[in-house]
Amino acid sequence: MLAEVGRYALIAASILCLYSMIASVLGARFRRADLVESGERAIVGLLFLVVFASSILIHALATSNFQFEYVTNYTSTTLPLPYKLTAFWGGQAGSMLFWLLILVVYTTVALLQNQNKNRQLMPYVTTSLAGTCLFFLIMLLFAADPFKKLSPVPVEGQSLNPLLQNYWMVSHPPSLYIGYVGLTVPFAFAMAALITAKLDSGWIRAIRKWTLFSWLFLTVGILQGSYWAYIELGWGGYWAWDPVENASLMPWLAATAFLHSVMIQEKKGMLKMWNMVLVLVSFSLSIFGTFLTRSGVVSSVHSFAQSPIGSYFIAFMVIQIGVSVFFLLKRKKALEPEARLESFVSRESSFLLNNVFFLVICIAVLCGTVFPILSEAVTGSKVTVSAPFFNKVVMPFAIGLVLLTGICPLIAWRKASVKNLKRNFLLPGIIALSGSIVLALFGVHHWLTLLFFFCSMFVLVTVYTEFNKGTKARMAMVNEAAPAALYHLVERNKRRYGGFIIHTGVALLFTGIAASSFYQLEKEVTVSTNDSFAIGAYTLKFRELQFLKDPHKEVWRARLEVYKGEKQVGLLHPERHFYKNSDQPTTEVAIRPFWNEDLYMILVGPTESGAGIFKVYVNPFIGLIWRGGIIIALGSLIVLLPDMKTKFAVSTVRDTGAEEFAG
Repeated sequence: MLAEVGRYALIAASILCLYSMIASVLGARFRRADLVESGERAIVGLLFLVVFASSILIHALATSNFQFEYVTNYTSTTLPLPYKLTAFWGGQAGSMLFWLLILVVYTTVALLQNQNKNRQLMPYVTTSLAGTCLFFLIMLLFAADPFKKLSPVPVEGQSLNPLLQNYWMVSHPPSLYIGYVGLTVPFAFAMAALITAKLDSGWIRAIRKWTLFSWLFLTVGILQGSYWAYIELGWGGYWAWDPVENASLMPWLAATAFLHSVMIQEKKGMLKMWNMVLVLVSFSLSIFGTFLTRSGVVSSVHSFAQSPIGSYFIAFMVIQIGVSVFFLLKRKKALEPEARLESFVSRESSFLLNNVFFLVICIAVLCGTVFPILSEAVTGSKVTVSAPFFNKVVMPFAIGLVLLTGICPLIAWRKASVKNLKRNFLLPGIIALSGSIVLALFGVHHWLTLLFFFCSMFVLVTVYTEFNKGTKARMAMVNEAAPAALYHLVERNKRRYGGFIIHTGVALLFTGIAASSFYQLEKEVTVSTNDSFAIGAYTLKFRELQFLKDPHKEVWRARLEVYKGEKQVGLLHPERHFYKNSDQPTTEVAIRPFWNEDLYMILVGPTESGAGIFKVYVNPFIGLIWRGGIIIALGSLIVLLPDMKTKFAVSTVRDTGAEEFAG
């Protein structure tokens, strides 16, 4: 009965979606505010129905209701409750319903935000968002039904994929989905601006924070996924240019390019067409990423579902890209720049170069990701593109981007003078060069590592210099103590200084990538109980191997003592799990973090004689990647904080905003 109710809720939601689209378009076409309002109110009903349908599925997952085929495929009676709930996004149909749930929530929030502003855009914003909702509803009703029933009802389920039974799976997929889905709102505003020809800065202002919000969650989701791969997959690394990893990176690259280039449009009226294209491409890549992740069209350690939804996604993408290109060409003249580039040595040029680098990386990642699909379609055999291709193509542009991270915010607008260049970049350049020479003298000889270190130090010094100058200026002007001056400096210009904090995180993150990539130590050993072996500065003594079991799994657990010189500095407990409902064993790595490196250990397995087979890595400065990510998230949150002046200004025009559409 519950399954039927859930399905009827989705059918009713589809009807409301269709009504919302028709009412919104007719309302805009015939200037009928009542129809526009009715279309928006239909979204509230849509929200209720989708939340209701989601609740039914979540309840079925939590109570192991194996009448639902989806529940049988992704849970079992012995699966812990948190993983039963994460199965909501762990399988095909559930993840599609989760996508829809987030999108409907976003749609409702966007409509509430714009009740009294952007009224000429809103009918088409509603239409685009409701149209995307309708696409996912059609897919749920005809291709990936979460309420499909089984008869007879099995007594036990197949359980969740063991690799997904990890605490990071509680937050990693939702973060990515919040980021992916969030890019739908900027797309809807962009389409509305194109359709209505209202291409002034209004639509840009409406979507900037939406894009940053989505970018923040994509960033956090990508980093969480990398950390999950680091601790769960047991190969000592965190990024393998896997197709599904690439699928999350591509919209992130496009959205990052937009967040930089939008400043040129706001300040100089340039790059209007470019920014429009970036918004449309970001959304297209988010849909493409979902298609790659969920269709099973590519082989990936991150892809946990296969189904016939691929043709639905392809049809949607063809329609969406076709409509976008049509309106882009139609409004080509209105998107011409208001000013021209005056000098190649200017902030405008540096941002343009920054965008070109992002675009080249995005295209390279896209080509490498879809090449196996194309090769299989043409030749019948799948030719994969491995990590060395991506590293060789992406590395030079990544170094350039890190360097531009220090240059773009400080170089002068229009045309930079020699004096400007010396004042802003001479000292950071000298310090970064001196630091690189010192590192080379201490044994860092890999030239790519030195280049990354130089660029990262350059960025860190420029950021420090800006904070230092700003704080001292406030201390002198308003007689504040240093902490208060620093606080007010950031509080009064969150976008600028939040951006500097983000750049600090980027510099640290790339330092961690460079150090851990080029100076990783690796060793595989077989040792008997109470024997020792060494790697780097550490000696490890294998003490015991235990066999444990519970109703859900069997576990081999090793215990090793870690010594640095004569001093014991820790214990490691690597494990190997064998789940009862799966033939696929998983590794639970053991990590002993130090301030400068991780000692990382995998239990490959026990031998028949009781010895242990271990893989051990020393990953230098890998912690900087995660710390850099936290700093990036902190900086993004600062930029997202509401500006009280803007809030006051909005409140003063709210009363007149309702007349905008009717006018």
